[in-house]
Amino acid sequence: METTRILIADDDKKTRDFVAAFLSYRGYQVFQASDGQDALEKIELNDVHLVITDIMMPRVNGLEFIKKLKAMRPEIVTIAYSAFANSEMTANLLKAGAFFYLEKPFNLEELETHVKRGLEHQALQNQSFRTKPCIKNRSLLNNIIGESDRMLALFELIEKVADSDSTVLLQGESGTGKELVARAIHDLSGRRTKNFVPVNCAAIPDDLLESELFGHVKGSFTGAVATRIGRFEMADKGTLFLDEIGDMKPNLQVKLLRVLQNRELEPVGATHSKKVDVRIIAATNQNLEKLVSSKEFREDLYYRLSVIPIMLPPLRDRKGDIPLLINSFMEKFNRDKQHKVKGLDRSALEILCCYDWPGNVRELENLVERLVILKGNGIITPHDLPDKYRGVRTSVIQETLALPEKGFCLNSAVEEFENKLILQALEKTGGNKKEAAMLLNLKRTTLIEKLKKKKLIFGPRMMSSS
Repeated sequence: METTRILIADDDKKTRDFVAAFLSYRGYQVFQASDGQDALEKIELNDVHLVITDIMMPRVNGLEFIKKLKAMRPEIVTIAYSAFANSEMTANLLKAGAFFYLEKPFNLEELETHVKRGLEHQALQNQSFRTKPCIKNRSLLNNIIGESDRMLALFELIEKVADSDSTVLLQGESGTGKELVARAIHDLSGRRTKNFVPVNCAAIPDDLLESELFGHVKGSFTGAVATRIGRFEMADKGTLFLDEIGDMKPNLQVKLLRVLQNRELEPVGATHSKKVDVRIIAATNQNLEKLVSSKEFREDLYYRLSVIPIMLPPLRDRKGDIPLLINSFMEKFNRDKQHKVKGLDRSALEILCCYDWPGNVRELENLVERLVILKGNGIITPHDLPDKYRGVRTSVIQETLALPEKGFCLNSAVEEFENKLILQALEKTGGNKKEAAMLLNLKRTTLIEKLKKKKLIFGPRMMSSS
């Protein structure tokens, strides 16, 4: 059996050696790198399966390293850690592609648990990066559009898990199409002739969600004028899709866990339980492992739900699919609105392909609908695109930097611009010099020297130069 190769990137040699010694003892082959740039160079020369990286490092910091690694080798699983954690940093790391984030100091046994889970996740997801998948039931996947490697890998994974009754956890940013994937899994399964029942756990008030899921008997609470079956019974012999599962309150998590364990539910107000045969597909745009760590989500329920985890790629990681998606949406909205928009010119298409799409496929679909309605017919040009897609904000910068007729002192202007950036970085990080230096891609010592030289003061009010 092939030995798993792990690379540890950390500028602190003591921490690096300590983690490396533990993993080597556990049977892994371990490489070491002193920072992100060193790590990228070593990965080019070695076949690495998993990377463990610190965040605060010189030259290339952990966040930039993960971004570059995902662009170069997207199949490699990455676990990040830092002693300087905050919610914004965590969100940026997960968005960049980190599999999990640990706060220092961390337990080595806990680290190995996440290493094993990351490797299991990789085994399910990354086979398609080496071999082109054969999609047998593509006709049943027509609602999910894409020809990129990431999407072909997803199609193959959907086919593999569809015939299993195992619980599936769909993870990914909002707008990536989690419900479409859930429906595809149902349509390819042996339960396809029975109901597919979706429930958005975040859209139903907490005091109604229990009744919505499990049903209630007449008179069980004010307003219960008749007995009503819940979504679980509606999905009997079929599939129940629990969207936004991360928003479910702890008391309901306990009851859901009981249903998953015993295949029995108890309607609100009932004195007996009912047997149900339901396949569960859950979805979330949150990091459930992080919620488990903060005690906001039950660990036992998480492991019940994530028997088969599937990560949906954001649109920015499969930009080659953007023209296909635009053509599909344009055809749909032309038909629905009875318009005759012929398409986008080359410049407009290039602009949209360069955009990062924080709202993913949903944002793109909404934009195409807007363009079709407003244009009506003809070809869409860059002038038809909203300002944020055309990057009109750059004109503000250009106006700010416009050279006055009488000229000005370049050195003073550069000095003022640099001061403003440093102050903004300090304000954004609450005065944390190490995090501010990271935002500015500087060493902490360099930033401190600049602050002393420039006499920039961080106070309770807005920062100023003295």
